[in-house]
Amino acid sequence: MDGNLTLNLANFSTLFVCMVLKFPQIFVLMRARATAGVSLNSLLLELVGFLVFMSYQMYYDYPPLTYLEYPILIAQDVIVLLLILHYNRNLKHSLIYAALFVGGWQLLTVQKWVIDLAMSLCTFISASSKLAQLQCLWRSKDSRQVSSLTWGLATYTCLARIFTTVVTTGDTQVLIRFVIMTVLNLWVTVTVIYYKPHAVKQD
Repeated sequence: MDGNLTLNLANFSTLFVCMVLKFPQIFVLMRARATAGVSLNSLLLELVGFLVFMSYQMYYDYPPLTYLEYPILIAQDVIVLLLILHYNRNLKHSLIYAALFVGGWQLLTVQKWVIDLAMSLCTFISASSKLAQLQCLWRSKDSRQVSSLTWGLATYTCLARIFTTVVTTGDTQVLIRFVIMTVLNLWVTVTVIYYKPHAVKQD
């Protein structure tokens, strides 16, 4: 009973956190009306990783509670993407991105080997998104438009998913992905916090 209670707590807390995960980042962008320090490439890679991971879980009929947050995260990432494109005056590119993502999503489940291959690359894609954000921060040395709260919450959700994966599916690929994502999310969080004082001094 205690095990089921802990599992449900981990699942529902992850879902709740993911419902508001990107809100701090959205509010920071809307307030600043600028995107310095926020990596567009990181966001695009993250979206690809989310789509692949969600499609993989759905294809193999995993328990919905183990991936229910991903449609919510995708929707929030789309909002962040639109804000970045808007403030960079590239909003017309949104139609191109939409066509690519929808087309790619449809192709993922055409054959079993396609979704398996995509999942095997998913960890690399998601890790690349975090490294792209780190590179952007190192280059700009400015984290004023990057929310440390969003990245901190992302770290928690990955930690929770390590536990739920071990208890439910035991999928090694999924487990490895969450361990790597935990480390990288924490790294980005620390980097954002590190550059905050520097950004304040420039104001």
